[in-house]
Amino acid sequence: MDDSSLIEKCRAGDQRAQRELFEKYAPKMLGVCLRYAKNKEQAEDVLQEGFIKVYTKLEHYQSKGSLEGWIRRIMVNTSLDHIRKNVKFQGDRSVEDVGFKLEQNTFNSDQLFEEDLLKLINAMPPGYKVVFNMFAIEGYSHKEIAEELGVSENTSKSQYSRARAYLKAKLEELGIEREG
Repeated sequence: MDDSSLIEKCRAGDQRAQRELFEKYAPKMLGVCLRYAKNKEQAEDVLQEGFIKVYTKLEHYQSKGSLEGWIRRIMVNTSLDHIRKNVKFQGDRSVEDVGFKLEQNTFNSDQLFEEDLLKLINAMPPGYKVVFNMFAIEGYSHKEIAEELGVSENTSKSQYSRARAYLKAKLEELGIEREG
């Protein structure tokens, strides 16, 4: 079933369509939630909570942009809500820029697997992890991150810089070299 039909049936309360929507997008969205959560169980809780929001807010979806992108934004916001409830944001403000960028094909793929990178990201202090995920992976601007987290833009930039430095140090400890 295409997304338009799925949306209409979900809006009408069709439980099979809701299940199909969940099965179609849950695997990708679990990946989103895992980047913010402490563990898989917490990510699964956030995923469930996020899909409840998807179903209740589906009437507001206006088919502008992809449905997947709209669902992803709900999952990120649900993850952030969960963090706000459970973790105090670490607002460190000063750090030098180490100039490290995580981009596709930055690392030798034989040396680093996605699961390993996810473990490194999940081991970051909470403030670093949230900003890193939002900026490097989700594509939020520092201004958007600052507004979403209730911090200054400089705090967002600082946390991202610290996250990059943390990740770079961990990769160097593992002997992972950058390509290029």
